Amino acid sequence: MRIAQVAPLWERVPPPGYGGTELVVGLLTDELVRRGHEVTLFASGDSLTLAKLKSVHSRALRLDSTVKEYGIYEMLQLACVYEQAEEFDIIHSHMGCSALPYTNLVNTPTITTLHGVFTPDNEKMFLHAKSQPYVSISDAQREPRLGLNYVATVYNGIDISSHKFYPQPQEPPYLAFLGRISPEKGTHIAIQIAKQAGWRLKMAGKVDVVDKEYFEREVKPFVDGKQIEYLGEANHVQKNALMGGAVATLFTITWREPFGLVMVESMAAGTPVIAMNYGSVPEVIAHEKTGFICNSIEECVSAVDKVTKLDRYTCREHVDKHFSVQKMVDGYEAVYRQIVAERLAQNGKLMHFDDFKQKQQLSEQARFSKLRSKM
Repeated sequence: MRIAQVAPLWERVPPPGYGGTELVVGLLTDELVRRGHEVTLFASGDSLTLAKLKSVHSRALRLDSTVKEYGIYEMLQLACVYEQAEEFDIIHSHMGCSALPYTNLVNTPTITTLHGVFTPDNEKMFLHAKSQPYVSISDAQREPRLGLNYVATVYNGIDISSHKFYPQPQEPPYLAFLGRISPEKGTHIAIQIAKQAGWRLKMAGKVDVVDKEYFEREVKPFVDGKQIEYLGEANHVQKNALMGGAVATLFTITWREPFGLVMVESMAAGTPVIAMNYGSVPEVIAHEKTGFICNSIEECVSAVDKVTKLDRYTCREHVDKHFSVQKMVDGYEAVYRQIVAERLAQNGKLMHFDDFKQKQQLSEQARFSKLRSKM
C-alpha cells in the first residue's frame, strides 16, 4: 500500500529526547516499511527513517531560532502532501486539525490520529470535518459530544527490544519523574510526593519556553542535588536507565492525558508506575499489578510504600501484550484496509481490498519489467 505519514515539524522524527508523537510516528513508519508498504514520511529534514523522506525545512522547527512564523512551514508541508495526493492510497495525518481543510479536496482518503486534546478553538475545525475518519489513542481521549467519526482506538506502541529490562531497582532507592517540566505534567506534585514520602527523586525532561517561569517558581527552588535532582533533558538510553533503576515512576499529571508514553516505557523497563487518575491512565496501568492509580497526593504517598511488592516481570509482560509496536501497526493496517475499501466503494469501484492489493502488485511488477527492459 502507498502510504503518506504526515508528522509535525516542531520535532525531529524520531525525537532525540522528549517527543511522544514523533516517536510513535517514527516507529509506525519504519514498521510499515518492514512490512512491505511504500511509505513517504513528511517531516523535518533531520528526521531518520526507513521511508522516503520529504521535507520543507532542513531541521526541527524548535531548534531553529531563525523561524518566526511556524504556521508557514506547516502550510507548505500540507500543500506538498495534498498536491501529490494521487500518488498515495491513504494519507495518515498526525497534525491535529491542521490537515482537515484539505481532506475533501482530493480523492485519496485521509485518516487523522488525535494525539492531543480538544480546545474551544480547535473544536470548531473538528466539528466542520466531523465526518472524516479519526483514530483515538485511548477511549478516554474521545469527546462523544462532538460526534466525530471515530473508526478505531489504536494504543501507542513502543519497540520493546530497545528498552532494557531491570529486574531490580538500583541502590540507594529512588523515585523517577520523566516528561516535559510543566504544570500539566505535574512536576511540582512529584516533588511533593517525594518529600512527604521521604524518598529521593530523580527528574528528567525538557523545559519549553512557555514553562520557564513555572520551572523557576515551582521546581528549581526544591532541587538540592541530594533528595531532589534535576538531570535535564534525557535521550532514549538515559530515560531507560533512569526509569529502570527506579523503584517507581511518578506520573503526576494534572490534565486528561490522551495516552502517556512514559507509563509504557517505565513498565517496559520493569518499573511500576504511580499515577494520578486522569485521562488514559486506567487504560494503560493495571491497578495493583503494574502500578497504582491514585486520586490524591496522599494516595500516591501511600502507594510508594506498597509499590515494591509488585512484580517487575509482570510490568514488562503487560507492555508486550498491549503496547508493542507490532500491536500498534496491526491496528493501523486494519484501519487503512477499512478506509481504502470504503473509499473504493464510494467511488463506485466495488473492489475487494485483496483484489486492490493484487492489482497494485501487478502494476509494480509491470513497472519493474519496463525498467529492466530499458537497462
